Amino acid sequence: MEQRKRKPSTTVASIETEYVRSLQKKEVWRNKQRKRLKRKLFLYAIVALLVFGGLTNVYVQQKQALQAKEQEKIEVLAELEEVNNQQLLLKKQLVKLDDEEYIAKLARKEYFLSDKNEIIFSVPNKDKKKQEKVDGKE
Repeated sequence: MEQRKRKPSTTVASIETEYVRSLQKKEVWRNKQRKRLKRKLFLYAIVALLVFGGLTNVYVQQKQALQAKEQEKIEVLAELEEVNNQQLLLKKQLVKLDDEEYIAKLARKEYFLSDKNEIIFSVPNKDKKKQEKVDGKE
């Protein structure tokens, strides 16, 4: 059984025998061991907290990076779809440009070219006038 800790009394003198000294040495050694154990546990707790905090930080950063990459992926896929649509339109236009009638019609419309004995009249477009008013070019 463990002995109870007693406060040293000023009226009672302690016995200075070899047994008492060995008990006091054991008690001092136990107290030192307890202090060492507390220090070790405290140090291990700090290390564990640092490791846990570091891992949490890495996890949060990776999650944010993943979200940024997913957002970028969505934007790039939208841009890819737009480019694919534009490519389809250009392929259709390329097929049309192989047709001589289409080229002749396009030249007449855009560059006001005409065939022999043909007169070109330029009619103002109402939509363009409305657009110019909206744009502020009145």
